[in-house]
Amino acid sequence: MNLKYSVGLDVSSKKIDACISVIDQRQRVIVKSSKKILNTKKGFEDLIVWILKHQKDSIPVVICMEATGIYHENCAYFLYEKGFTVSIILPNKAKKYLDCLGLKSKNDSIDAKGLSQMGAEQCLEAWEPMGVFFYELRLLTRQRQNLTELKTIIKNQLDALSHAMHQLASVTAQLKENISLFELQIKELDKAILEHISSDKEVLEKVENICTIKGLGILTTAVILAETNGFTLFNNYKQVVSYAGFDVVEAQSGTRVGKTKISKRGNSRIRRALYMPALVVIQCEVQQFKDLYDRTYKKHGIKMKSYVAVQKKLLTMIYYLWNKNEAYDPNYKVKFQEEEQELYSLFAFEKGIKSSPNKIEATQGKLPVNDHSVLPLC
Repeated sequence: MNLKYSVGLDVSSKKIDACISVIDQRQRVIVKSSKKILNTKKGFEDLIVWILKHQKDSIPVVICMEATGIYHENCAYFLYEKGFTVSIILPNKAKKYLDCLGLKSKNDSIDAKGLSQMGAEQCLEAWEPMGVFFYELRLLTRQRQNLTELKTIIKNQLDALSHAMHQLASVTAQLKENISLFELQIKELDKAILEHISSDKEVLEKVENICTIKGLGILTTAVILAETNGFTLFNNYKQVVSYAGFDVVEAQSGTRVGKTKISKRGNSRIRRALYMPALVVIQCEVQQFKDLYDRTYKKHGIKMKSYVAVQKKLLTMIYYLWNKNEAYDPNYKVKFQEEEQELYSLFAFEKGIKSSPNKIEATQGKLPVNDHSVLPLC
């Protein structure tokens, strides 16, 4: 007796490789058919006809696809609106599962078959589309980050050119024009983000409550809300912490005790957005965060660990204030007992990271930490 049909979709910009499998009571996964369709609305309609052709009786069907930038979105939305259960898998998770199957070759049809088997064998979490408001907000915040990174690249090129043996005025002028253009576009995006948030009174009220934390601005809050879909699918703060990659992972086996550190397996944009606010709340001596910083720094003597602990605390506080729709009260202590226990044993980073300001900036990758226009200070 068959238990479930599973359709694996390997999505690219032009086409989609599809494979439908079925799992029976003996947990055997049998491939029924494979097909290639266009990544267009007409192709999606052909896909549904093909699925219904192979579906027998009233056995449920699940759709399993890999997140591929934005190329999978139209297909996922179309199938969701037609009533199908859709699961979107992170690429690293899908890759590790395919590796476990022992597949030596890799192509689109093999990936579709592997995703089909994965959907049949596992009970994957059902995907729900992001709301239009937060989807548009995410487009704005990510475009702002892209422009900020491009501006930083051009500024570095201009600085390097100023030390060159031979310089060309036309090249220098072009670089300066590019920087001016990026700065203008960033200001326009800042205005657009503010107008977008202000267009929803409920969202605006909650954002204003969150921004009562001295050191947190609208841009930081907008990034976090955009990347989490307004915390819609999160049931508790632990899920939010894990989604951002702040969850603590251990490496211990038998008598061997490895390093304990944050996983960083999550949304890096959230961690990047919280870096500057963590510095500012300590600089402004916001009591709850300053106490956490002092307590953890006294324990291990490494500033960067304590700053990350503050970032995590900021994220949980934003989640709390958003759900409660309350302004920040510095005299009220939110009791996250389990979180505090984690913070005490927190974040054994790689050796060699020093606590000097230059080293801290160097660890932030693409974040332009010297650009104070990114986030407002106190």
